[in-house]
Amino acid sequence: MKDDSVYLKHILESIRPIEEDTREGRGKFLSSHTLQDAVLRNLQTLSESMQRLSQAMKSRHPEVEWKRITAFRNLLVHDYLGVDLERVWEICQRDLPKLKQGVVVMLGELDLPG
Repeated sequence: MKDDSVYLKHILESIRPIEEDTREGRGKFLSSHTLQDAVLRNLQTLSESMQRLSQAMKSRHPEVEWKRITAFRNLLVHDYLGVDLERVWEICQRDLPKLKQGVVVMLGELDLPG
């Protein structure tokens, strides 16, 4: 069983390419299947890592909408045709920056002496 730091670092590693792939704006994202596929794949792997975090970590951070993330992951994996790209864009712009900050905080907690 991997520890939370492995998953948290993986989440950050998944966020970075999403930031890069959405940097050129909404229009470019919505018109490029390549960018859409890359972003969706990274969102999927990010959400997989979030699901694997320990229950203790999740309990310490009730501000994170764990159930919503799981539901989004299930949509990406099981209902690919039901993905709303406008919603994906909103998530990338509004939710990912907050998630990134939260993950940095969680990693900092793990580095603190116990």
